Amino acid sequence: MNLPNSLTLARIFLIPLLVVVLLTKFDGKELVGAAIFGLAAFTDWLDGFLARRRKQVTTFGQLMDPLADKLLITRALVSLVQMELAPAWMVAVILGRELGVTVLRSVAYSRGITIPASPLGKVKMMSQVVAILLLILGENLQGFFVLGNVALWVVVVTSLVSAGDYYRRFTQVLSRSDVSDFEAARERAASKKASDTDTGADQDQSRIASHF
Repeated sequence: MNLPNSLTLARIFLIPLLVVVLLTKFDGKELVGAAIFGLAAFTDWLDGFLARRRKQVTTFGQLMDPLADKLLITRALVSLVQMELAPAWMVAVILGRELGVTVLRSVAYSRGITIPASPLGKVKMMSQVVAILLLILGENLQGFFVLGNVALWVVVVTSLVSAGDYYRRFTQVLSRSDVSDFEAARERAASKKASDTDTGADQDQSRIASHF
């Protein structure tokens, strides 16, 4: 297993440790939790950077990297709700967006269609990391808590806007795909009809020739 994939797996293994730290009461847990989350978020950037630089992009990495990201963000946000540091409805909106986009991506993939990531998605991811870090540190620091809530609003807005943008591009690509499939089917039907006509004509000529 190459280094980028190892970093992706390391990020997944850090998730249960993060949850335990966040939900356990001890002095300085917010610093430990922020450090663990920050390290996990850093591996997200590092594994992609190394995979591209070393030309070690693999199918495993393409599948596991976004899964690791979603698991990390989901568990961190749910833990913050349990700690009463994040409103449940805001987290529900964010996670609902992730589920909806995942479903659309799966439908597109099943039809052999790839929809490129939106720049808004990158803004959303960055704002998620910032918001979670601030909220973790904000458990005992009011200033960080306020900033974290502001950042969480940014996450909600970018989540909804990026979801709308993804759905728009999904329908556009799907429409083009349907038109292409229809035209291809029509061309195949026309080609088959022409082939059948040519075959029938050849058979008629053969029957006529056999009479002479």
